[in-house]
Amino acid sequence: MFRGRTAAMAASVIAVGVLGLTGCTSGSGGGSEESPDAAGTAGTAGTAVSTASPSSASPPVSPTPSPSKSAPASASASASASASKSPSPVPVTGPKQKLVTMTVTGGFAGVNQKVVLRGDGTVLADDKGDPEVRRTSAAQFTELRTLLGDPALADVPEFTIDTGAADMFQYALQFNGRTVMTDRSADQPALDRLIDALSEWLPGH
Repeated sequence: MFRGRTAAMAASVIAVGVLGLTGCTSGSGGGSEESPDAAGTAGTAGTAVSTASPSSASPPVSPTPSPSKSAPASASASASASASKSPSPVPVTGPKQKLVTMTVTGGFAGVNQKVVLRGDGTVLADDKGDPEVRRTSAAQFTELRTLLGDPALADVPEFTIDTGAADMFQYALQFNGRTVMTDRSADQPALDRLIDALSEWLPGH
């Protein structure tokens, strides 16, 4: 009978020990799990942070274009270009300088005349070997030099003669290091003005 009680008590102690171990295991397992409220709070905080990050960076602001100033600059450049192309008197390097020589030939009577504008303001007019020297005024000298300084003369071709026309006057002009020949059959305003002015100094005028 005593052995039976002893065995029963031993069984009870073992059962209590088993139950104690089971309770400890459940408690330690529950401690490792995160509570739903805490997890939810952490998730909400993470969402808030990730949502706030993109919105914190403001979009780049495009600079406001300033009014264009190219038009006034272009107008000013055009005005300067026009001013730079205005005729100005050719320079004089010495009294014996030949500023321009014009020879006129042809016509019904077979004209052969020449006029030379020199640096001292004198004009040498020659008609078939009979020279005559005349002097220009200061205004006339400046006018002739200004006609010679016309930039449009640079665009005049060196030869404009209608070979099919007969008995026309032909003009050969030497100026600015070049020779130009024309019968005035083509419209060349700058050259025509120079020829008209020099023709006033030909013999017989």
